[in-house]
Amino acid sequence: MRTQLDQLVTSALQQGSAVPAFTCYDFTTALAVVGAAEESGRGVILLVAPKTAATPNGLRLIAALRGLADAASVPVAVQLDHASDLQVMADAVGAGADSVLADGSSLPYEDNVALVVAARELLGADVVLEAELGGLAGDEDRAFSADQPAAEAGVSVAGLTDSAQVEDFVARTGAQLLAVAVGNVHGKYKGEPQLRWDVLQDIAVRTHIPLVLHGASGIPAEELVKAAAMNVGKVNFNTELRTGVLATLQEQLPAHRADGENLQALLGHWNRSAGEFAGATLATLTR
Repeated sequence: MRTQLDQLVTSALQQGSAVPAFTCYDFTTALAVVGAAEESGRGVILLVAPKTAATPNGLRLIAALRGLADAASVPVAVQLDHASDLQVMADAVGAGADSVLADGSSLPYEDNVALVVAARELLGADVVLEAELGGLAGDEDRAFSADQPAAEAGVSVAGLTDSAQVEDFVARTGAQLLAVAVGNVHGKYKGEPQLRWDVLQDIAVRTHIPLVLHGASGIPAEELVKAAAMNVGKVNFNTELRTGVLATLQEQLPAHRADGENLQALLGHWNRSAGEFAGATLATLTR
């Protein structure tokens, strides 16, 4: 059943849990994620990257994800992730996204505030708005950059959210969820993730809206389970889901080529890889 993202997250936090959000570049992955959510009896969030939403086929994918959310037996929300282009936001909402991350985190503070305010004015009161304060290193669509080998991907510590700005930012933007930077990064981490739980705790006491942890791929499960206790109600995953699917396809492709180009069976492995990761993540974040 399609559910407003803020309601889904708030309900989870009341139970001491967080809701995982998975980037879906395709419908096969989305089917696996929703299937895992239905098996666990828990809600889930389907994310669409802005580069995807900026294309006609991306908008068709959003419409398909909305249909999938409507038909699901568990709460499902569809969100446009990390958008800074107001037209892309409007198009995504028109196609079926019910929430948007208006991401001005790379901009000066006042420009970040202005972007979120403009998004609210454009999209209206019914669209759930997430904002981001404090920039995350890395690229959410890639595990590592083209000029950086996989062995050196990520950084140890990203730029941190300034907790002193949180109250003013939330009050002026009206954001319903706030993504924060506490040492988390997009893509793969270089070495072990070093999350600043002290900074996260300081942010949590300064605002009552749910917090969001991006770049959760690679953070150990024993660390992630702490999140909900600090008002983190939404945790985003992309890299581990994507790399797991690609590794599975690479391993299985030769045999399925030999078996009469058996694409249907290969898609079954894709579905299983994504579903197993989604299921494990749901179990980690649920209490």
